[in-house]
Amino acid sequence: MANPILAEATRGGQVESRHEGAFAVVDADGRLVLSEGDITRPIFPRSAVKVMQALPLIESGAADRFGFGNRELALACASHSGEPAHAELASAMLAKAGLDLEALECGAHWPTRQEAMAELARTGARPSALHNNCSGKHSGFLCACTHLGMNHRGYVKIGHDYQKLIAETMTEVTGVAHTQANSGIDGCSIPTYAVPLQNLAAAFANLVSGQGLSRERAAAARRLIDACMAEPFLVAGTDRVDTDIMTAGSGRIFIKVGAEGVYCGALPELGLGFALKIDDGAVRAGEAAIAGLLAKLLGSDEALAARMGDFASVTMRNWNGIEVGQVRAAGPLAIS
Repeated sequence: MANPILAEATRGGQVESRHEGAFAVVDADGRLVLSEGDITRPIFPRSAVKVMQALPLIESGAADRFGFGNRELALACASHSGEPAHAELASAMLAKAGLDLEALECGAHWPTRQEAMAELARTGARPSALHNNCSGKHSGFLCACTHLGMNHRGYVKIGHDYQKLIAETMTEVTGVAHTQANSGIDGCSIPTYAVPLQNLAAAFANLVSGQGLSRERAAAARRLIDACMAEPFLVAGTDRVDTDIMTAGSGRIFIKVGAEGVYCGALPELGLGFALKIDDGAVRAGEAAIAGLLAKLLGSDEALAARMGDFASVTMRNWNGIEVGQVRAAGPLAIS
């Protein structure tokens, strides 16, 4: 099945680039309510499923033991920009478990926020694992390992007991086995598993509706999603689409980016879960397409839908600040 064009870039009034992809929207009863493209082909959701990976942090009792509130839980689900507030909170989470950045096995990279990177370089410091966009997630992993009495060394490997617990949890939530056969290695070194878009969308619908989940898991899922919506800056950062859309949604929209053009999320009040993948992995296309999808799903709220429409069409400017074109949602997601 050929996937449709979901986003395009224009220049001089002409379409310069096109980005194909697929998406699925599922309701709380498991019904497919909207889709385009091949939604049964397994894709790697990467960081878009961090909420699922964080479920054991709450279900194990670790989050309560260490007094984690919305801020810590949001960072545990984050792909952050490495700004000072992100790195400092990750460090504070580790300290509550008696650990420090040396325990992190996610690797180090410069902050992705240019201003944060420049400030770090200005001081003569080098980036640490705390600046890794996944340091909050890994800090949550380490805190849970400590609480459960697991040796945290090698916690990123597929055979580690904590990764086994995460795989079991995600198998139950998505209905797709998470095994070596459909696994790969993510950028932060943990296992990532290929799952069809339709299953991912259904899983997020269940996470916000509680359908098909135990009472304890449903409560844990809503606690994590509510934390992300309450603290959107900690989920991503300054001028990041995840943060800006959740801020605009004021507790009505949960979205999470994944690498290679993936977005997943949910609209809690509507009981809808969604998952989207841009075939060529373009970030700009994923951002425009997910905003276009949200504009359609929120059509009954004209003001909020219009705000999503703003995110679905972004002006491109050159280095002199001259407008040269747009990146916009297209095809079935085009804003009329």
